[in-house]
Amino acid sequence: MSGLPRSVLEEHEEEALPAAHRIGDRDERPWGRYVVIDAGIAASGEEYCKKIITVEPLQILSLQSHRLRRETWVVKKGILTALKDGKRLELRPGESLQIPADSIHCMANTGDDDCVVEATQEGICREEDIRRYMDVYHRSTEMLASPQAPENFTAYREILIDINKARVNRKHRISA
Repeated sequence: MSGLPRSVLEEHEEEALPAAHRIGDRDERPWGRYVVIDAGIAASGEEYCKKIITVEPLQILSLQSHRLRRETWVVKKGILTALKDGKRLELRPGESLQIPADSIHCMANTGDDDCVVEATQEGICREEDIRRYMDVYHRSTEMLASPQAPENFTAYREILIDINKARVNRKHRISA
């Protein structure tokens, strides 16, 4: 092999990887849905996958990381509450966030309207690369053995508290 760096795909070619995403793939999740709008192999030899993710009002994705991919999120509609390595951020339409591989992160929508995010994944783009550490929908999780674990768990719980307060306020507005 030449002196060129190996792509992520080449580094993991011995592993039995599930099929890559294809344009038009979609899935409904407890927090909302996604649809793949672009996918393929970049000039660098890495996979990429671009999704439109819709996070429904008062929903949160799992606290998670990915070993084999990095992501760029661009908010298209609504306000995204993002958690990245223990830090909470509020992103508005046009704002973006870089999520490196192994970064502990989540998306949430603490508002009353759908939040739409364009997420570009680069590396090995498989749903099987999701490592969940906390999940409100009771999907399996694993232990987060990291010095940043307490701040990530605390920040995630704070977002959950805000979502629950908003649900109570919404219920009172509706019943009033």
